[in-house]
Amino acid sequence: MPWLLSSQVDHVSLSPSQRQCERTAFSFYCAVREQLPIWLLEDMRSMEVFCWEDGHPRAFLPSEALLYALVHDHRDYASYLLNRYSVSALRVLRCSFCCRSGAPHLNVAVRYDRVSILGTMVETLKDCNTQSERREFLDACGGCSHVTDAGKTAVQLAVELSRPDCLLLLLVHGAQPDGLDVALQTLVSCNVSQQRDAQRCLDLLLLFLPKPPTLRHLQEEPQRWQSLLGNEVFCWLCGLAPPPLLLQALRCLARFGPDQISTLPDFLQLHSWQ
Repeated sequence: MPWLLSSQVDHVSLSPSQRQCERTAFSFYCAVREQLPIWLLEDMRSMEVFCWEDGHPRAFLPSEALLYALVHDHRDYASYLLNRYSVSALRVLRCSFCCRSGAPHLNVAVRYDRVSILGTMVETLKDCNTQSERREFLDACGGCSHVTDAGKTAVQLAVELSRPDCLLLLLVHGAQPDGLDVALQTLVSCNVSQQRDAQRCLDLLLLFLPKPPTLRHLQEEPQRWQSLLGNEVFCWLCGLAPPPLLLQALRCLARFGPDQISTLPDFLQLHSWQ
């Protein structure tokens, strides 16, 4: 499966029944990749595609099918699964290698930059029974070591990969704005072509953090950070000055009308406070 580490899969000895399950799963993978119609994919998933679990074959779950739809950007199929099965299409999967659970869907969407499907997923989370359940989905870290992005939240991954559109969707829907240090390091180390997206990710975290920590270590290289952040933001993050007025206004907008952030005119975009 594309979201598992291939080195782990290669060392597993498969029985004939398991190999058959693997073949049907690969057929389904190809069918989703070819963007075949939803009705055909659902017929395959419910009647023809199997995976091996606890010594027995079983049909593919909607949550497993959603991962294939994410990888191949089959938006219609992803929307169908989320509309038909709601939050259950995002349920945590158990790894067949170590029997631990992981929550890969949001991370996979960020990894492959599937902004449209990610938007549908976070909207689906409104169907959660409780706010705490919704937060668990948004802020979960993949617990299984076989998952490529294990131990990272979707927000942290979006910051690391400089995916500002994914990051905005997650933050607007209530995800914890973690990863400020990672955002700063990414901004320093990225090349010129990635700098704008890295800057936007940092800006978004600054908007949604309830109270950014004082980062006095920035003063160790003041010229470098001042040139990247602008003097006002630099002084604010070092605890030497209050936040810029425009940043304060945008933070209020992010708190009370987060959906409006992406519709701001150019002269009020996040980088303009520098």
